[in-house]
Amino acid sequence: MRIDVVTTFPEMFGPVLDASILKRAREAGIISLSVHDLRNWTTDAHRTTDDSPYGGGAGMVMKPEPFFAAVEELRCAGSAECAEEIILLSPQGELFSQHAARELSSRQHLMLLCGHYEGVDERVRQHLATRELSIGDYVVTGGELPAMVVIDAVARLLPGALGAEEGAETDSFSDGLLEYPHYTRPAEFRGWQVPDVLLSGHHEEIRRWRRRESLRRTRAKRPDLLRRAPLSEEDRKLLAEIEEEEGGV
Repeated sequence: MRIDVVTTFPEMFGPVLDASILKRAREAGIISLSVHDLRNWTTDAHRTTDDSPYGGGAGMVMKPEPFFAAVEELRCAGSAECAEEIILLSPQGELFSQHAARELSSRQHLMLLCGHYEGVDERVRQHLATRELSIGDYVVTGGELPAMVVIDAVARLLPGALGAEEGAETDSFSDGLLEYPHYTRPAEFRGWQVPDVLLSGHHEEIRRWRRRESLRRTRAKRPDLLRRAPLSEEDRKLLAEIEEEEGGV
């Protein structure tokens, strides 16, 4: 997979892209990540990427010309596949989710456009971006941090990116539920014990316990997810057991 990021603050990405899973995935050739300075597509001596808004008001608005020029140059350059998605990171976009990450992980080439200041010229949204994504109902200074979140969530779903191939499949939200609790050594810490079933070596009982605890945790913390999750007959039986244990709460 190839991802191109267009931003006015390319220096923000180095510490994230050069560490952990993203670093290993890049070194292994699983993903190609390029961060481009939007100022390279400006035409004035001051390399201006923003201007005051028409109609007045506070803040500055990012100009359309550099974004269009950057995308038109980069979209098909140096790749067998032209970018299939040109994504504008925006608080007005659809809420980014594990489902969206999995969908994007099937693409060969993505472009991420990072807004800043008061926002971007509406023509970028209407006539250039194919999709808008938001990482939550709050506002951050620019699209750089959301872009990093999208990159990380997508990259870890690529085959070979994680050390344990099943790791991404058992993450929270992968099957619509929150993940089950995890424990490691020591078996007892300050009087708190690891559940006996995890020490039993009985794989089927461990699987069933993990599924039950995933359902229990989702029911307690995110009942909205539970209402939408594709539940099996076993899941429904486990939920009935949980409700009986908790007195129908």
